[in-house]
Amino acid sequence: MTMLLIKGSYHLIGSRADGDTVHFKPDKKEEWDLVPGPHKVERNTSGKAKLRLDAIDTLETHYARNGNPEVHQPWLHGRAARDELTNWLGFTAVERTEDETVTAATPPTRPGWILTRGAARDKRCIALVGKGTPPGTSGTQIHVDEAMLRTTFNHHVLAEGLAYPTYYTSLFPDLRNELTAAVRQAKEAVPKKGLWKDDDTLDGATVTGIDSLQDDVVILPKLFRRLVDYLYLGDPDHPDLTGFPAFLDQAADQFWIISTGHPTTGLDVVVEVMDSKVRMTHPPEDLVFVES
Repeated sequence: MTMLLIKGSYHLIGSRADGDTVHFKPDKKEEWDLVPGPHKVERNTSGKAKLRLDAIDTLETHYARNGNPEVHQPWLHGRAARDELTNWLGFTAVERTEDETVTAATPPTRPGWILTRGAARDKRCIALVGKGTPPGTSGTQIHVDEAMLRTTFNHHVLAEGLAYPTYYTSLFPDLRNELTAAVRQAKEAVPKKGLWKDDDTLDGATVTGIDSLQDDVVILPKLFRRLVDYLYLGDPDHPDLTGFPAFLDQAADQFWIISTGHPTTGLDVVVEVMDSKVRMTHPPEDLVFVES
């Protein structure tokens, strides 16, 4: 598939960068205008913008919506993914406040490049993240194959078992299959790599309240976010999960189940609730979401 290549630098200071979000500034800020798709990349006057790393989802280190209190997933794997990204990019020391805001980084910035096909509805650029010598001329469309994908952090973090695969229809099947192969190797390693040794997504997570989501269970972040939003509609510390399937149906996420080849609406189709236990019936790599 072809993607737009942009050369620039990564920036941490003043941000709450985690394992799948980081700030990036093109060497030529006008190259943001070349990003295709219906959504424009939001950037400041210097050209710095926020990236959402394509095809991956790391555990939430800070999540809040609709004025609800900020929550997080278990710190171990979320912070491991965060640190893996900063180390991989070449930052040798990073200082943060208690709320994860970066106050200092050594060096202050790191050079790199991204590959993108568009921005999300929230105006973050959806990107594959690279470092070192760019694989082409900045500001041009280049062909991206499996070999090039293997040089990106997106592939690396899945291979290390520190992120869940979360695919969207904008990613071509050949690249998706390469990422899935990396995921399966991490899952099948002995011992399992990273978060996979603690993953409750398919086995079932016991949800007794917000604290259990923050401290105890390791699940697909998209499922975590839906659970948090649902719990805050009622008593988040004494939840009644019987209405969760209906809530998922109303959210109307659109996605494909790869193994069946069927388009689907509503995560309730692939989520089971048994008393206080919630589980998905298909692994994350079997789902491809429609970008909203």
